[in-house]
Amino acid sequence: MKKTLLWTTAMAAACLMLAACGATPARPVSDALPNEPDYSDSTQWYMNDRGGQADLFYIISTETGDYTRSEGALCHYADTYNDSVRGPLRGEMTGVDHLLSGNLNYYSPYYRQCSLQSYASDSLTQARMPLPTGDVRRAFNYYLEHLNQGRPFILAGYSQGAIILLELLKEIDDSAINRMIAAYVIGATVSDDDARHPHIMAARRADDTGVTICYNSVRDAGCALPHFEYSAMAINPVNWRTDDTPATLTTEPSPHIPADRQQKDRLTVRLDPTTRLLFVDGYTGTDYVLPLIGKEGCYHSREVWLYREQLRLNMALRADSFLKQRERGRQ
Repeated sequence: MKKTLLWTTAMAAACLMLAACGATPARPVSDALPNEPDYSDSTQWYMNDRGGQADLFYIISTETGDYTRSEGALCHYADTYNDSVRGPLRGEMTGVDHLLSGNLNYYSPYYRQCSLQSYASDSLTQARMPLPTGDVRRAFNYYLEHLNQGRPFILAGYSQGAIILLELLKEIDDSAINRMIAAYVIGATVSDDDARHPHIMAARRADDTGVTICYNSVRDAGCALPHFEYSAMAINPVNWRTDDTPATLTTEPSPHIPADRQQKDRLTVRLDPTTRLLFVDGYTGTDYVLPLIGKEGCYHSREVWLYREQLRLNMALRADSFLKQRERGRQ
């Protein structure tokens, strides 16, 4: 099957080498759209049960481009039963699990994400996002009913996954929100309307719980993606402050090059108080610009990679804080 303009994000590029795709799952009878994922089928999940006290539920970013189906039709959604389409999706799932989960149990659903070309215009995006959002909604409900077993959990989404995560936060019921350690909205923005929702509360420090963590990295304000020029909330994932205090981050600039073959960047990371964008100075990477929608100086494809260590440690810290609070409440 021919695929065009596949968006290989930083996480997929960095981590496709970590695990090969599993066997192609049994495919139901075909339809005009890719078949709806059946979340009672384990092949529609990437799961890693570590026996931990808390979970990470992760919604992947856009890893799919428009492609031609076997019957000749152009398709704008990922086919979760087609192994060649699933490969990049699994690459990101595996990579994020490897880099962020630590001791957390990890659950990530395959879903009929819309293609990168779907972001060419607002009308396309609005028309196509309900299908992947509906899939993830069903996956999350299945997870709560059959997989979570009452444990506290972290929600995280990146790019398209972050946009969907904001919708889940508005819908989640009280019994589940009381078990949510935190929500990481990575590579998306929170609107003023979103921020007024009672389930979407801005993180203020490194260890508060029940909160939403959001950030977007750019060289300067002019480099932001359209509609991502402003966020109602944000936090610096290096120093976990919400003011403009700069932080220093030393890390490899590219996930595409072996670490021993590249020098580390010494970055200055500052949260702009007006736009609530994360201004990053000193970045030397040259392989980060996305096809179709990318901009020079917009580090959208590096939002997980650059801060991977900080995110992993912070998820562990917030989980530990939540579990201790719950234990004190029982005494």
